[in-house]
Amino acid sequence: MKFPQAHTLEQIATIISSEYVGDSNFPVLGMNEIHVVSPGDIVFVDHPKYYDKALQSAATVILINKNVDCPEGKALLISDDPFRDFNTLTKYFKPFEKSDAIISSSAKIGKDTIVQPGAFVGNNVEIGNNCLIHPNVSIYDNTIIGDNVTIHSGTVLGADAFYYKNRPEGFDKLISGGRVVIQDNVDLGASCTIDRGVTGDTTIKEGTKIDNQVHIGHDTVIGKKCLIASQVGIAGCVVVEDEVTMWGQVGITSGITIGTKAIISAQSGVSKSLEGNKSYFGTPADNFRKKYKEIAAIRQIPDLIEKLKNNE
Repeated sequence: MKFPQAHTLEQIATIISSEYVGDSNFPVLGMNEIHVVSPGDIVFVDHPKYYDKALQSAATVILINKNVDCPEGKALLISDDPFRDFNTLTKYFKPFEKSDAIISSSAKIGKDTIVQPGAFVGNNVEIGNNCLIHPNVSIYDNTIIGDNVTIHSGTVLGADAFYYKNRPEGFDKLISGGRVVIQDNVDLGASCTIDRGVTGDTTIKEGTKIDNQVHIGHDTVIGKKCLIASQVGIAGCVVVEDEVTMWGQVGITSGITIGTKAIISAQSGVSKSLEGNKSYFGTPADNFRKKYKEIAAIRQIPDLIEKLKNNE
């Protein structure tokens, strides 16, 4: 998430009432999670295990809970609770705004696009040309939709990221300030949920087709011309490259990459990155042929046990 205009380190420190290390005029351009940071961004870290990763990332401002050696060309914001203060900044730069109508007056809807009765279109939404938005679709604030997109009833674009910090008093939610971006020629089935990014974009690229009842988590990127069948669940921060096929009830863990033209068979559980141009099956998902050989071998175990008993 980039700020509307550049701020100084001192200005950001004032917003969150924190100390800072660095030039008071050090430029701050935005804030992001570590996997999408770029120079000028703030990233937060609140555990020593991840200090080095944050300090060595592309981010140039580190919101951290300890005064550590600051790498050259970077600055620190010292906070007793970086998670809380990251939320404070999100609320400051992307505050919730109540919509003034079922279709917000700030929404932009392209030529020959049809929005059926009962659909909600939030603030600053942009919808391209020749789209069809069916009844009871909910398009939350700041969502971007390209041309020739069809979205079926009950689908929700832009719900909050499922991201919590476990505190003694209960779970504390990381506030979402990102977007959903749907590119051209995408079809979304009924009752799908696509969560917005925490600070970046959840993106569905051109030509991808998604069946009913599919969930896509925050900051995930789905490539071009993918096919995703019913009841697939994809966690946050996943990269699905182009022309991937996922059949029904595939589950994918967070932070991994699925390679170009991979095929994942129904009811597979994916717990690590998968190479492209291969077929996968099972839990944990593995090479299709290898997995079926394993299953065939397992089926033979009762017969082998019986033979051993007979030979005793």
